[in-house]
Amino acid sequence: MTTHTFSSLDRSDGIRKLQQTKYDLIIVGGGITGAGIALDAASRGLKVALVEMQDFAAGTSSRSTKLVHGGLRYLKQFQIGVVAEVGKERAIVYENGPHVTTPEWMLLPIYKDGTFGKFSTSIGLRVYDFLAGVVKKERRKMLSVKQTLEKEPLLKRDGLVGGGHYVEYRTDDARLTIEVLKKAVEFGTTALNYTKVTAFQYDENKRVQGIEVADQLTGETYAISGSIVVNAAGPWVDQLREMDRSKTGKVLKLSKGVHIVLDKSVFPLQQAVYFDTPDGRMIFAIPRNGKTYVGTTDTFYDGNITNPKMTEADRTYLLEAIDRQFPDVQVTAEDVESSWAGVRPLIYEEGKNASEISRKDEIWTSPSGLITIAGGKLTGYRKMAETVVDVVSNQLDKKVESKTKTLPISGGDIGGSEKLSDFVAKKARQSLTYGFTEEEGNMLAKWYGSNVDEVFRYSKRVDELQLKISKVTGAQLLYAIYHENAVTPVDFLYRRTSKALFRHADSIEEKEEVIQVMSKVLQWSEDEKMKYAKELETELHDTVRGE
Repeated sequence: MTTHTFSSLDRSDGIRKLQQTKYDLIIVGGGITGAGIALDAASRGLKVALVEMQDFAAGTSSRSTKLVHGGLRYLKQFQIGVVAEVGKERAIVYENGPHVTTPEWMLLPIYKDGTFGKFSTSIGLRVYDFLAGVVKKERRKMLSVKQTLEKEPLLKRDGLVGGGHYVEYRTDDARLTIEVLKKAVEFGTTALNYTKVTAFQYDENKRVQGIEVADQLTGETYAISGSIVVNAAGPWVDQLREMDRSKTGKVLKLSKGVHIVLDKSVFPLQQAVYFDTPDGRMIFAIPRNGKTYVGTTDTFYDGNITNPKMTEADRTYLLEAIDRQFPDVQVTAEDVESSWAGVRPLIYEEGKNASEISRKDEIWTSPSGLITIAGGKLTGYRKMAETVVDVVSNQLDKKVESKTKTLPISGGDIGGSEKLSDFVAKKARQSLTYGFTEEEGNMLAKWYGSNVDEVFRYSKRVDELQLKISKVTGAQLLYAIYHENAVTPVDFLYRRTSKALFRHADSIEEKEEVIQVMSKVLQWSEDEKMKYAKELETELHDTVRGE
């Protein structure tokens, strides 16, 4: 396989390539859906281009609950087929990228007057294990009141009758997207962020045959030609359908979900908990590396979709939910270290009742041939991509089976999930020779998987450049620029590392040096440097304070 770089320094080469190549498939949207389609298509031998108007994963794909769901909540709605498929897909996602997906035991407390009864939960979880093909060691257990409180002593005791213990999978959504995309690039995909579609191009039969784009960094405009265009723009799919004059019938209805992050010292949760609220919503509280994050809200939204923010009402709703479920935990608005808000695209059919809004993914083709994929879930990204590329390859008459079921994503070449802990331990020891501590080596190996040696090698460059940030951050930053197309400090701190969400104080401490390094390596003008510094400042502020 030819080496295809994914470096921010090669941006102009990417632009040249996009202008000079006739692609089989152009994908608009660089979230998990677009990335998945790119990997599936490129691994089948199609010539693929992908453009994203912001950074990769900057929309919904970095703003989810960060779980590869098994679909338990669909069981409540008797969507049996969905549970079975989602469960099987989850196992595939885990095997192909065990470094970005971790099994996490989840506790579902059962209360006398709650949504879930003890008997129905027991049956439900058993059916769920069966349908989702859950491996033996991860099958559900029903717990007594005593066992439930042993797992999580902070739970509200009043009315507690027991608990269900089952496995969900925790992930980092933006990392998963980046790793899938890097693998697509390995297979020859040309992928570029900060590239916005301004118009479609049509042939004499009014069939879509390409796109016109504007580079969001330079203002340069150019055209990209391709046989088929797929609209995978998430919350923006309707804007593209409008551009194609084909927005009819089904439309998107957007729902906003907010999460908040608290330090473990104020919310010492020891066990992930999935609990219901008086208004019938379900909320997750999840421990993660010394923090606890809680979400999500679910409110219809028609505000700014590029940068949704937590409002005071969102924060209050989540703090009250914590207060009800964990009465001994006294958290206040001041304790919120960071937050994120995401917009979910739901599908609404004109003339139908609002309660009939679908959370499923759907594919439709406009008269011009534009293929749109909308809705869907993080967990189902691979299957969704396979379905879309089947449609594409049929139209191109290049019928090749999908290969992604057993294809490790970038960083996933460690021989499967069973070998992960040995791999991490070995790399943690090796990291000492590069000047990292074993703990740092462990963290890097878990974060980058089989790409970690490349990250380790940047430790030498960190020394040469005499960076004033920790060796770990320096190595991560250089790797993000040279191998993960990080263009701005926000890309790095939010989507390549999640540092700004889960180690907000460190991000504030390191921000000046991150800006200096990127400015030096990417040769920014003084104006660019100021622009990116200001953008980071605003983002770091809004993450804590919201709107």
